Amino acid sequence: QNQDDEEPPSKKNRGNVIASEEMPTVTLDTGVGPKSSSKKQPIIVLLDLATLETVKNKRGVYELLNCDDHREICKRKLKKDPNAYRPDILHQEMLALQDSPLNKAGLLKIYVATQKKVLIDIHAATRIPRTYKRFAGLMVQLLHKMKIKAGQDHTTLLKVIKNPFSQYLPAGTRCFGMS
Repeated sequence: QNQDDEEPPSKKNRGNVIASEEMPTVTLDTGVGPKSSSKKQPIIVLLDLATLETVKNKRGVYELLNCDDHREICKRKLKKDPNAYRPDILHQEMLALQDSPLNKAGLLKIYVATQKKVLIDIHAATRIPRTYKRFAGLMVQLLHKMKIKAGQDHTTLLKVIKNPFSQYLPAGTRCFGMS
């Protein structure tokens, strides 16, 4: 039987749709597939306006300021909305980026810019702590010592770098903003 003589699928028989020769196919070149050149440019992500601030608690120990533990300090001392201090959101975003296929392929570069204009460079080999408590301790150490080094090979995993952020972008880079 000829293909033109076929009846359209009935309501009962709308099974799998098979692409025929007549249907056009569209391919999207992302620059990551096998057709792209051998040198792949990483995707640069800036997590902007992160709320990373340290505060000294009653025992004299520095902690990362957050809305759950420091509500009264935010209201009385800083006179700011405590709900604006959410470093846990940054933690979740960094975990999501770390677990992404782009990062696993080595095609992701991450920077963090805080509300206080502190710019942080995150090395590709950095493994973000899974628990928020350890993440908060790491960020406090980073903000006070200005860099975090790996234990054995002395690679700088996290470091505070000079502004402006644009100096770290390659020439001709296209920028996209998301919220």
